[in-house]
Amino acid sequence: MEEKPIWEQIGSSFVHHYYQLFDSDRKELGCIYIDASCLTWEGNQYQGKQCIVDKLTNLPFQKIVHNITAQDHQPTPDSCIISMVVGQLKADDDQVLGFQQTFLLKNVGDTWVCTNEIFRLALHDI
Repeated sequence: MEEKPIWEQIGSSFVHHYYQLFDSDRKELGCIYIDASCLTWEGNQYQGKQCIVDKLTNLPFQKIVHNITAQDHQPTPDSCIISMVVGQLKADDDQVLGFQQTFLLKNVGDTWVCTNEIFRLALHDI
């Protein structure tokens, strides 16, 4: 079996780590951001490690479980990795909802961090 390209290995490892932290203790997510990181969450913009962690830790649910159904990773010309995730989540006793999330990963001091992130629930106005 052929080994996956390094950017797929890094992207997949990052995605696994991110959702493991998100589902168990969102306060721990600070380790994946830097002060220049940006997050767009359902159209709202947040910039900076502390601002992003504050947003994620103050989301209005106690318990969440993510189920990743697909993920794609690509290298960028400036040695970053872009990762797109599609899946479902269940927060507290709410119904299961689809979501899409995109991460731009950059190697900073031998650590991969998230410099840009975009999250949307897969909801449609019908």
